Amino acid sequence: MTDATASLPSPAARPEFFAQGDLNTDFGVVEKPLTFIERLWNNGALRKTVLLLAIAAAWEFYARTLNNPLLVPTFVSTLQAFWEAIASGELPGKALNSLRLLLQGYGLGLALALLFTAFAMMTRLGNDLLETLTSMFNPLPAIALLPLTLIWFGLGDKSIIFVLVHSVLWAVALNTHSGFRSVSTTLRMVGRNCGLGGIGFVLKILIPAAFPSILTGLKIGWAFAWRTLIAAELVFGASSGKGGLGWFIYEAKNQLEIPSVFAGLFTVILIGLLVENLIFRNIERVTIRRWGMQT
Repeated sequence: MTDATASLPSPAARPEFFAQGDLNTDFGVVEKPLTFIERLWNNGALRKTVLLLAIAAAWEFYARTLNNPLLVPTFVSTLQAFWEAIASGELPGKALNSLRLLLQGYGLGLALALLFTAFAMMTRLGNDLLETLTSMFNPLPAIALLPLTLIWFGLGDKSIIFVLVHSVLWAVALNTHSGFRSVSTTLRMVGRNCGLGGIGFVLKILIPAAFPSILTGLKIGWAFAWRTLIAAELVFGASSGKGGLGWFIYEAKNQLEIPSVFAGLFTVILIGLLVENLIFRNIERVTIRRWGMQT
């Protein structure tokens, strides 16, 4: 220690000071409980039900104002025709026949999409092939292939299944391939460092990371297939002595039973809502949302 440092005065000692927090709780409530109306409004199913009821009320008002059942029947008369078709067993039979064809075409389309995607991920030639085919056939409406399918397969289930496969295949393959390619290099390296390879790497790394795109492809493929099926049945009519929802709508139109036409359309919409909310929504809840990929 130098003489200059020794001559500096020592710092003054400060007394200890303890601050007491303000225990006054009159500044307000941090968390306010929701009211009964707010809790009801936060229920998504209830909000959608209210919207559907509002649409039904608007439909009923417009039909009664128009007063022309051949153009737009009332919602009440449509519900009556819908119930009578269900009670007679005609509408459930048509719906089951349509769903049977849909599941066959959808399943076969998914299997082919899986093969194309796997080939594209393994080789550069497969990647070029998938990109070329999707660019060619994805914009092509499946209903445009109906004249050819009539020549190739005749009037029957095979023709409808062929156009269903076309409507499903390219949408699912394109979204699945895009999802796999969007998986980050870091995530791939993590899987390799953990010793994953082959099918384990695909199941534990690629599919979970790409599942949002895969699920989107499944939804799009389902929507395309459902629309194509109804349109094909309107053109083909009854195949193999049976008819689906499209044929039900076509027959009702020819007989000028417009409420039954709307009942068939209502059934198509109802099945679409059930598939979306009971199947795809639950798949999304137990996968994407559970994994934290979506809020």
